[in-house]
Amino acid sequence: MIKFNEKKLAQLTKGSDHLTEKYGERGTPSREEFEAKAKAWYYAELLRDERKRQKLTQQQLGELIGKKREYISALEQGKTDMQLSTFMLIANALGLRFSLVVG
Repeated sequence: MIKFNEKKLAQLTKGSDHLTEKYGERGTPSREEFEAKAKAWYYAELLRDERKRQKLTQQQLGELIGKKREYISALEQGKTDMQLSTFMLIANALGLRFSLVVG
């Protein structure tokens, strides 16, 4: 059984503190930009994982939505922003359904 030294544990820097140090407080432009990019990366990962699960190539997915393979690759690598319309095109092509929760 592993025992944690509570004193040492309390001295560890929290993840949120690292983010604040690097990107600023929540609500600041730099932090908002970081969080937007993190969410975009996360959603691109979800779509990539589903594409792979369905054994589709980037080329095949691109053909389904009328985009080039290079564009799909750039999206999956986080090299370009994904518009909501593109996200929905890809999601629909993969047979995914989403619901919007407000509040």
